[in-house]
Amino acid sequence: MRSAMAKHILVKSKPEAEKLKQRLANGEDFGKLARKYSTCPSRKRDGDLGEIYPGQLVKPIENVIFKKPLLKVHGPIKRRFGYHLVVTYFRN
Repeated sequence: MRSAMAKHILVKSKPEAEKLKQRLANGEDFGKLARKYSTCPSRKRDGDLGEIYPGQLVKPIENVIFKKPLLKVHGPIKRRFGYHLVVTYFRN
């Protein structure tokens, strides 16, 4: 079965997500920013979501993980709990 590995940062507001995305574009470390700013428990693992299979996450996040280019920060993606920045680093 197809799977992927991804990290994400979840924040409350779109401006905060956009600011973090710019910091990432300027070369800051994804894991460090996830630990400091993400509201998701995955922040303890540098935002790592672990191995993901289709059907585990909501469609907008899965579409990024399984269809968008690897190693590129995508988002902000608005969901019920806030705004996500997502980067997929492995897909098989």
